[in-house]
Amino acid sequence: MKIAVNTRFLLKEYLEGYGYFIHETFRNIVHRHPEHEFIFIFDREFDPKFIFAENIRPVVVGPPARHPLLWKLWYDIKIPALLKKYKADVFVSCDGFCSLNTRVPQCMVLHDLSFIHFPKFNKRSHVFFYKKYTPAFLEKARRIATVSDFSKKDILAHYNKIPDSKIDIVYSGVKEVFAPVDGYKKMHIKEKYTSGKEFFIYVGAIHPRKNLENLLKAFSVFKKRQQSGMKLLLAGRPAWKYEPFLEKLKTYKYRNDVVMTGYLEDLELNSLLGSAYAMLYPSLFEGFGVPVLEAMKCDVPVITSANSSMQEIAGDAALYFDPTDFNDIADKMMLLYKDEVLRKKMIQKGKERNGQFSWEKTADLVWQCILKTVG
Repeated sequence: MKIAVNTRFLLKEYLEGYGYFIHETFRNIVHRHPEHEFIFIFDREFDPKFIFAENIRPVVVGPPARHPLLWKLWYDIKIPALLKKYKADVFVSCDGFCSLNTRVPQCMVLHDLSFIHFPKFNKRSHVFFYKKYTPAFLEKARRIATVSDFSKKDILAHYNKIPDSKIDIVYSGVKEVFAPVDGYKKMHIKEKYTSGKEFFIYVGAIHPRKNLENLLKAFSVFKKRQQSGMKLLLAGRPAWKYEPFLEKLKTYKYRNDVVMTGYLEDLELNSLLGSAYAMLYPSLFEGFGVPVLEAMKCDVPVITSANSSMQEIAGDAALYFDPTDFNDIADKMMLLYKDEVLRKKMIQKGKERNGQFSWEKTADLVWQCILKTVG
C-alpha cells in the first residue's frame, strides 16, 4: 500500500502542535509497517532527520503553503497531481485540511475548533478560510480523527451532518524523552535559569490563546501574598500576536522574576520541566494539551484550566481553575505551595494518569483509522 502523508509541519526549526503529532505518530507507524511505502509530502526543504526509515519517499511540492491562497493551490491542485503521479492508495492529512479535488480516499485529523470559539486569536483571513472550507473538508474526508472526546463532541455539535460513526478518537501522547530529573540536575538547572530559586513553569507558544496575561496577574497575586522568591518560567517560542504580551512584560512589577527561555530542544525542555515546582497551563482552549502530560511524566504536579479537554486528559491528577479568573489561578498556586502532602499526592496521581497515553497507542489508533479509510 502507498500511503501519502501531509508532512508540511515537519519543520527544521522547531516541532510543536501539528508537527509534533505527525512526527511521533508516523515515526511509530512507519517502523511498524515496513511492508508499506510512505510518501512524505513537504512544501519546502526538509531536514533529513525526518526521513527515519527506508520505506519513506520524501517529496517536495512547493510553493510553501502558509496562507489561504496557497493552501487552495497546494491542496486542490498540487496534491491531487502528486497523488495521481505516485498512485497513492490513501492521503493522510493531520492539520485539519484535505484536498477537495481528488478521488483518493482521505483520512483527516482535525484537532479542535478553536477558530469557532476564539476567532480573535487567529488571523481574519485564516478564520474566514477555516469557516468556509471546514464543512467541505469534513464531508470530503472518508474518515475523520480527532484527539479527544471533547473535540469529537464539539465537531458533531457544530457540523451535525457528519455522522458520529465517521469520527475516531486517537488522542495524543508524550515523547519518551520526558522523564523525572534527579536532584543534582535539578540543582544545576535552577542555578542556570533562576539563581537557585524554585519556579513555576509554563510550556507552550507565547500566543493570546494561551492566556499568559492572566497568568502574570495570578503570579502577582501569589508573590504579594506569599512573599516568596518563587520564579515563573515561560518556555516556548513567540508566536502570532506575541508583541503586546512582551510590551506588558517590560512594565510588569515582577518582571525580574519572570524568565523567558524561547524554544527549547527536547532534552533541555525535559531538564527544565522536570526541575519545576509545578506546571501552570492556563490555556483558554485546547483539543488535547500535551504539556500537561509531559509534566506528569516528569513527576511535576499540574495546575490547569477547567475547560475544553484538560479535565478529560488529566482526570483527578491536576488542580483546576477558571482561566478567566486570575484570582482563582493564584488561589490554586497558593493551595499547592502551602500543602506539600497535596503536592506529593498529585505527583503520584500524575504517574498513574500519564500511563494511559503514549505515542504507540496514538499510532495504533491512527493506523486503524487509515485502514478504515482505505476500506
